[in-house]
Amino acid sequence: MTPTDADARARAVRPWRMIERRPSRQIHVGTVPVGGDAPISVQSMTNTPTPDVEATVAQIRALEDAGADIVRVSCPDEASTAAFKSIARAVSVPLVADIHFHYKRAIEAAEAGAACLRINPGNIGSKERVRDVVQAARDHGCSMRIGVNAGSLERHLLEKYGEPCPEAMVESALEHARVLEEHDFREYKISVKASDAFLTVAAYQALAEATDAPLHLGVTEAGGLRHGSVKSAIGIGSLLWAGIGDTIRVSLSADPVEEIKVGFDILKSLGLRSRGVNIIACPSCARQGFDVIKTVATLEERLAHVAEPISLSIIGCVVNGPGEAAYTDIGFTGGGKGAGMLYFAGQADAKVSNDEMIERIVTAVEDKAEKMRADRESAAAAE
Repeated sequence: MTPTDADARARAVRPWRMIERRPSRQIHVGTVPVGGDAPISVQSMTNTPTPDVEATVAQIRALEDAGADIVRVSCPDEASTAAFKSIARAVSVPLVADIHFHYKRAIEAAEAGAACLRINPGNIGSKERVRDVVQAARDHGCSMRIGVNAGSLERHLLEKYGEPCPEAMVESALEHARVLEEHDFREYKISVKASDAFLTVAAYQALAEATDAPLHLGVTEAGGLRHGSVKSAIGIGSLLWAGIGDTIRVSLSADPVEEIKVGFDILKSLGLRSRGVNIIACPSCARQGFDVIKTVATLEERLAHVAEPISLSIIGCVVNGPGEAAYTDIGFTGGGKGAGMLYFAGQADAKVSNDEMIERIVTAVEDKAEKMRADRESAAAAE
């Protein structure tokens, strides 16, 4: 995505913000490149019954609107794969078919329009069945995700290591990868997830050194919205900070749309993706010239529809306000006597009353978003 003006200014004077990503080979999930120099993609998963086409399509579209790059859909039975074709035709985002045991479901999903199969080759059965699934993926342009989970490791690995551990998870992943490699299939990514952030991070660190496959990150079964977001930010964020990871899913016991929002928030915090309005706001204190908490909550709601990457600082007083505004596209700094200063690209523009502040900020953000869209379309037309 196009960086904001503030991002460019920040990089020019703060090169230490840049993260050097781990080199990986690139695959494709439909039209979305994963790995290599592609942007880190954000995924979620539907929780509607897949045979309910209307409900599943509605949820996928909500995820698309939130910015999802890829959506996974569960295919546990024949009714689900039968519905998958209609679902895939009704949405734009690439779909991953979630397959666990029955190899025929994988073949059916590939034929129905899946862009990727989430599968463990070792769970499919005989080499002949794996061969048939690989052939179906190859015939229909599907990639695959090898999904290792600490809670469902193979018995022989648990007997060997005694408990789920990074070594067992990596060995499982590499065993599955070898099965695909034996069939000359390399369009796969790998995940090694656990509900424990420490175990997750350690497993991915070891896996990153053992393969050049793109890695799908996640702390599985992270919990509810607040706790799960914090745990995911720690686990996923630690790996991304180290340059590890090509696509992510934040696994929350919450509306799947929240997973996309949190995923982008993690990436925005690390400067790895920019989507929507990034609000920088003070925690409020006795120096504030307006109600910062209420203002930020209102702006988050009013600006949720903006997809263009725009940075906005909302600071309650002049102690830190002008300094934060210097590195944001738009800023507002509280002053005294019921008014504050509106900034554009770090430059003071106009004194605005607290009563007019929200409307002026919303208008300024929407105007900038419209200009960014127009500039992007103009550049695309020129190419």
